[in-house]
Amino acid sequence: YCAERGIAHRRCGKLIVATSAAQVDELRAIRQRAAANGVGDLQLLTQAEALALEPHLACEAALLSRSTGIVDSHGLMLSLLGDVENAGGMLAVHSEVKSLAAHEGRAQPAIHLIVGGERTELLARTVVNAAGLQAPALAARTQRLDARHVPRAFFAKGNYFTLAGRAPFSRLIYPVPEPGGLGVHLTLDLGGQAKFGPDVQWVASADDYLVDPARGDAFYAEVRKYWPALADGALQPGYAGIRPKISGPGEPAADFVIQGPRGHGVPGLVNLFGIESPGLTSCLAVAEQVVAQALV
Repeated sequence: YCAERGIAHRRCGKLIVATSAAQVDELRAIRQRAAANGVGDLQLLTQAEALALEPHLACEAALLSRSTGIVDSHGLMLSLLGDVENAGGMLAVHSEVKSLAAHEGRAQPAIHLIVGGERTELLARTVVNAAGLQAPALAARTQRLDARHVPRAFFAKGNYFTLAGRAPFSRLIYPVPEPGGLGVHLTLDLGGQAKFGPDVQWVASADDYLVDPARGDAFYAEVRKYWPALADGALQPGYAGIRPKISGPGEPAADFVIQGPRGHGVPGLVNLFGIESPGLTSCLAVAEQVVAQALV
């Protein structure tokens, strides 16, 4: 898709690293899980093989994903918007959806959308609730949707720190995943700028996007597990995001939930819950699943 649309991207590859001997079995488990999900190109590397690719790395072993890449995310989103508009669609911003109501007594199933402000009412055959952090709350305001189909929302803030100068790595570097997230990993943008994150900070609400500089101490400790030469003062507070989780602290990670009429019984409604990273990476595949659910 990116090649066809001229969206900037690059397959740079990724290393998932075990920084202790005890984590090597976790790498094997990740490779097995990937193969079960149709990803068969992960290669288990010895320490020497990993260091041959990234000499500044510290690890016991690593998984190499050659197909991993980076993309201009804003360019991708603008391209998707262009596809919608070319198909006759329209983006309406600053238009909060207050509630949804399944409309009965029509030849075709339809859903009323009550939009805030001056209470505009829209009638739609299909509604996709892709409200991210607020998807469970909007689902809870959907008439005829049983509450047992609406998961509890949890908010996990992820902070990022940027690197002053260039990193000595040409690939993305990920540690073995930690509870609640993927660990503090190194990613590169298309300009070569490196950033580290995200960490996992459970928060009560989804409105605090400030990065506390004091969290930098923990970042240095985590990054130095796989890059011991990281210099003092090299990290600067970057930005933060909040994950729309549907599993809480200490609970097993929940998978994406793509919930259509067959699952909840409301014709024309598809709910997306817990679509955190890598939701953007998998957006086209998620869209295929949404279409399949909507057409049931």
